[in-house]
Amino acid sequence: MIVERHEFSSDNVAPICPEAWAALQEANAQYAPSYGEDRWTARACDRIREIFETDCDVYFVFTGTAANALALAQLCKSFQSVICHQHSHIQTDECGAPEFFTGGSKLLLVGGADGKIDIGQVKALLARQNELHSHKPGAISIAQATEFGTVYSRDEIAAIADLARKHQLFLHMDGARFANAIASLNCAPKAITWETGVNVLCFGGTKNGAAVGDLVIFFDRKISREFDYRAKQAGQLGSKMRFLAAPWLGLLTGDAWLRNAQYANDAARRLADRLRKEARIESIFPVEANAVFVSMDERLASGLHARGWRFYKFIEPDVYRLMCSWSTTEEEISSLLADLVAIK
Repeated sequence: MIVERHEFSSDNVAPICPEAWAALQEANAQYAPSYGEDRWTARACDRIREIFETDCDVYFVFTGTAANALALAQLCKSFQSVICHQHSHIQTDECGAPEFFTGGSKLLLVGGADGKIDIGQVKALLARQNELHSHKPGAISIAQATEFGTVYSRDEIAAIADLARKHQLFLHMDGARFANAIASLNCAPKAITWETGVNVLCFGGTKNGAAVGDLVIFFDRKISREFDYRAKQAGQLGSKMRFLAAPWLGLLTGDAWLRNAQYANDAARRLADRLRKEARIESIFPVEANAVFVSMDERLASGLHARGWRFYKFIEPDVYRLMCSWSTTEEEISSLLADLVAIK
C-alpha cells in the first residue's frame, strides 16, 4: 500500500500553526457576540492597523477567492475591466468569480517574466482600450508573491501604482502569500502597500498557518463604502466571526505570521539548493518566497507519484511546483530528495 504524501503539493495542506490553534481554542472557551461584534475581531482589526501603520478598513472573509472577487467588485463596475498577468490566480484558478461578482468585468491579460506584469504591455493595452466599444479599464491587479513564487520589489510596485494613478485606475493586490513577500523583502508592510499606492490588499492567512480566512484591507475608507453589505450578500459575513478573527490574532500577536513565512521561504531555498546540488535540477524561476518550480520529465514525475508524492504540474509541458510551508521539515526535504535521486 502506497502512503500518499502531500507535503509539497501546496501550503494549504499544512496543519494550523500552534499560535493560531491556541487562539482558536481560547475563543472557543466562552460565549461571545456574533457577526463581528466580539473582542477578537476588534483586536485583530486594531492589530492590522498597527502593523500597516494606518487607519484602514478590515473585513474578514472565508476564502482568498472571495477576497479577490469581492474586492474587485468593489473597485470595478460591470462595464470596466481588470488588467492582470495571464498566469494570475484570478485568471487561472477562481472559476470566473471576479467576473461573476463584478457583474461582467473583463480580465485583460498581459504577460511578463517570472509571473510579474510587464508594465510596457500594460501601457500598450491602455493605449488601445480608449473608446466606447471596449471595456473601460478600472483596475490593475498584481499578486504578491506571484503565482511563480517571485516577489515584486517596492520600486516595481511604485511604477505600476504611478501608471494606475495616471490613468485613474485602482491598484489591487492579491496577497494570498503576502506574508512570504514581506519576509522575503524584509520591509515594513506599508512600504509595499499604501505608501506606494496600493488601494486594496487581500491578505491571506490560510497559507500562513490559519485554518481558514483571508482579510480584505481597504487603505482608503471612501473606497470601502458599503462593502459590508457586499460581503453579507456574498455569504461572507460569519455569524461566529470570532472563529475567523481569533486565528489571525494568534498569527499577528508576537509576529508568528512573519516567523511562519520566513521559515517557509527558508525551506524553499534549502529545497532548491539541494535539488541543484544533489539532483542537478535547476529552479525555473527565482526562489524568492516559498515555491520551487522545476522541470521534470514524465518518467521522473511519474516515479515520484508512484512512491506517494503528490505535487502539481503547473506549466505545460513539464514544469512542476513544489511548495513549502511553516511546517515543512528537513526530514521531508531529505525524503523527497532521496526518492528523486533513486529514480533519476
